[in-house]
Amino acid sequence: DALAGCIGKTSDGGKLIETDEDFATALLEEEGVAVVHGAAFGGSPAFRISYATSTEALTSACERIQRFCAGLR
Repeated sequence: DALAGCIGKTSDGGKLIETDEDFATALLEEEGVAVVHGAAFGGSPAFRISYATSTEALTSACERIQRFCAGLR
């Protein structure tokens, strides 16, 4: 699971990612992308996105998620 590889890392903004909820919060604060943490649906570590939007918006969001993940240390 790709999100499992993010647990225990720190974001560019200094947020320690200990749970998928931490990931979702930091992603929103640092990249402006809203996702729902997997624990809310009984699946952790994971996140859910809504794709009921334009392809352009989804592409932008995916690019920002990738940038956020790439910045984790």
